[in-house]
Amino acid sequence: MEELTIRPVGVVHRDDEEFPEGECVLEVRPELKPALLGLEPGMRVLVMWWMHRLEEEKRHILQGHPFGDESRPIRGAFALRSPKRPNPIGSSVVEIVDVRDNELVVRDLDAFDGSPVVDIKIAIAQDE
Repeated sequence: MEELTIRPVGVVHRDDEEFPEGECVLEVRPELKPALLGLEPGMRVLVMWWMHRLEEEKRHILQGHPFGDESRPIRGAFALRSPKRPNPIGSSVVEIVDVRDNELVVRDLDAFDGSPVVDIKIAIAQDE
């Protein structure tokens, strides 16, 4: 298979003093600002980001216990939400709190400060 190159669409900024309630800012590259059209506070989006703090050697761990609980049967990385996976891409459905210029303020994102944002997509409920 061929290698892929993914260019981040933005970056996560976490500042607990500015956002004590667990909110954070997704700063989108300025040239991609037009892609934010139609996003509004209250909407839910799927945010995918690169787990940039995961050490290279942990990308080769292909099996584990769910949530590290050894009483549960071992599963493959593709059957887990573990960060230990071949391509450490995280994903969360988050609520948009505010849209300002080329930034989204969101709630419930579990990415670290500085995580590259791979993509943002509107979240669609199962019944839609």
